[in-house]
Amino acid sequence: MFKKFYPADYLESAYEVNYEVLYQKGVRGLIFDIDNTLVEHGAPATDRAKELFLRLKETGFATCLISNNKEPRVAPFAREVGADHYVCDAHKPSRTNYRRAMELMGTDISNTYFIGDQLFTDVYGANRAGIPSILVRPIHPKEEFQIVLKRKLEKIVLFFYKKKRMRDNGR
Repeated sequence: MFKKFYPADYLESAYEVNYEVLYQKGVRGLIFDIDNTLVEHGAPATDRAKELFLRLKETGFATCLISNNKEPRVAPFAREVGADHYVCDAHKPSRTNYRRAMELMGTDISNTYFIGDQLFTDVYGANRAGIPSILVRPIHPKEEFQIVLKRKLEKIVLFFYKKKRMRDNGR
């Protein structure tokens, strides 16, 4: 019932993903959410985010930021971190702009991953577009009211996701 919301993986942080292993597996494009995935909600690019995108570029990845935020938030952030591309006002979980991100990067569903912090927008949208996703814990607990409500529902889905993972891993 909840499988359409399940990520390929669930990690503490976008900064803990083993990107080199993904690259060895043939992944060439990475799509990222911004707020609460890379930085706190509404925060400017941090040195940590800039260093991550430099490392990704040096590894050989194409990168794209995809956000439901407007251009004034997304464009400067993309420039600051050195993302190759960005898509703003993305209407996640619509699959349209996940596909647009892959077009911009020159990748497809076979060699692209998505990294984000929300199940019902980020992960669900990636799943709808056929892209594996990595769900990360939100960087900061302070969020907009509508997101706080979604987080309560996410806990239920994550309970079943973790239970399934334990079953699949034989534990």
